[in-house]
Parts: sequence; C-alpha cells; structure tokens
Amino acid sequence: MKRRNFIKNTALTGVGISSTSVFSKSILNELNMTQKYPVAVATWNFQNATKMAGTMLEKGNSALDAVEKGVMVEESNLKNTTVGDGGAPDRDGNVTLDACIMSPDGNAGSVVYLKEIEHPISVARKVMEETPHVMLAGEGALQFAIQQGFKKKNLLTEEYEKAWKEWLEHKEYKPIINIENHDTIGMLCLDEKGDIAGACTTSGLSYKINGRVGDSPIIGAGLFLDNEIGGAVGTGMGEAIMKSVGSFLIVELMRQGKSPQEACEEAVMRTIKKAPNYKDFQVAYVALNKKGEIGSYCIHKGFSYAKFYKGESTDNLSDSYLDE
Repeated sequence: MKRRNFIKNTALTGVGISSTSVFSKSILNELNMTQKYPVAVATWNFQNATKMAGTMLEKGNSALDAVEKGVMVEESNLKNTTVGDGGAPDRDGNVTLDACIMSPDGNAGSVVYLKEIEHPISVARKVMEETPHVMLAGEGALQFAIQQGFKKKNLLTEEYEKAWKEWLEHKEYKPIINIENHDTIGMLCLDEKGDIAGACTTSGLSYKINGRVGDSPIIGAGLFLDNEIGGAVGTGMGEAIMKSVGSFLIVELMRQGKSPQEACEEAVMRTIKKAPNYKDFQVAYVALNKKGEIGSYCIHKGFSYAKFYKGESTDNLSDSYLDE
C-alpha cells in the first residue's frame, strides 16, 4: 500500500508541476495584460513633455530620470508662461520658480523662490541627492545651484516684461481658471521595473505677491508618491491644494483600496466642502497607481492631462469634474 501510495503521489506531483507551470504562464500573461507600464502622465496638454519622458522609459531609463527630463521640456518652453524660462513675474517683476522631485525610494528635493535658473527641477534633484535637506529657498537655493554648476539667466522675456508693465497700470489680481491649458506641470512616471517617480515645477501665479510660494514645491501638496502604492500631482489654485495636502491624501486613499479615479474625486470634494468660493478657482489632480491605472478629477471642466503609453502621446480631456 505504501508503495502504491508513493507511486500515486509521485504521479500526482508530476501532474501538479505540469499544471503549475501552465497556471503560472497564464497568471503571467494576465498580469502583463493588466499592468499598463511603462507610462508617463502629466497635468495639462504637455505632450512634448510626456513624449520625452515616455520615450526614455521605453528605452529602459529610470522613472526618476524620465520625470526630470520630461518636465525640463516645459521649463525651456518660452510659450509656456507658467513654468521655467519665460514664466510670468510677480508684482515686482521678478520671475521666481518653485519645483520638487520625488524618487521611488521616498527621497525628495525641493526649491522655492529660485531666481535666474532655467531648470529648477534639476536643482531640486541636486538638493535631494547632494544634501541632507529636502528644501532650499531664495538666495540659498540660488547659491547652491551656482555651486552645482548651474548658470544664471534672465528669465523675464521682453514680451512678459511689457505685459507686466501694462498690468501695473491697473494692478488687478484675479486667478484665471485653466489659464488656456497652460499651468503647473506635474508629472508621474512608472518605468519598466514598476518603480514610480514624480516631478512638479512652476513659476506660480501671475503677478503674485513677492515671496508667494504655492503647492508645487511642497511634498504632499503638489506632489506625493509611495512606491508601494502610486503617486499624485495637483494643479490649479495652490493655496487650496496646500490646505488639503491633496496629493498625500490621494495616495493614502489609494492605500485604503480606492482607485486613482475615486481617490482624485474624494480629494476634490474635501476642498469644496471647506471652500465656499470654490467656483472662483480651479483644483485638479492626476493620480497613477502601481498597475499603471490613471485617474483625474477637477472642479471645473477644461482640465486635461497628457499621457504617453506604448509609443503614443495623447491629450486626455478630463470628463470628470464637479461642475460649474
């Protein structure tokens, strides 16, 4: 009996091994179908930025390198007046830049109120990698950038200098919803290894009070990620995003089991519940989880996000919004 049982068990084990092998291949095929990465996604219709990042990802570059190079495209874009070179000045005529970056290991770097440096995102990465700090500000950030080899540059274009002088005649300060689809660029990348990184960079609100800093360089507000869960980026009225720590909230909601879409919707609802004047400003989020699933939600229609996946860059107008 023992011998027969042994032979029987051996035969069953052999079948089990064969079945497991087939089963494993089936599971792997299913996972390959459900995992949608590498992928790059960014706030607004910045397809050149996502194309740069997405192409790098497809070549095997890391998510961290991809998000940095991706947003740098817009930092150099003079037609984009809310990011980097050519950005709108504050009320005193200063172009001041804010940026932050996060790596898959949870490390982060940030710069605020940085002048005369075209690529604040690269300075933020240097802060992350070369110092024990997370954030540097103002003259200290500029000094550090120069020490790291960055060159000073006049970021105020003749066109925007003229516009600023015309603004001085009336000095009307009013946030513009959606700003013709040009606003802060926040980007998330998921590379072929399944690692996620994020970056956010801006010149802030046009004609802001000298010294104003918004949500973009604040870890947990304009950008947050957890490599076990996913990431989120915000855009719009920075003050509202800061008050709700929106990006951190979205990641924590995804940790609790919500989809990226559900998490973005909840974050926006948290804001409008606390802000009776929510119709006067825009807040929008984009989230990406570890499967490569994307969600977005905003207060007002008109928000879009760019995505690069499988060699294709697309503009995705968000049809999910609270309403006006």
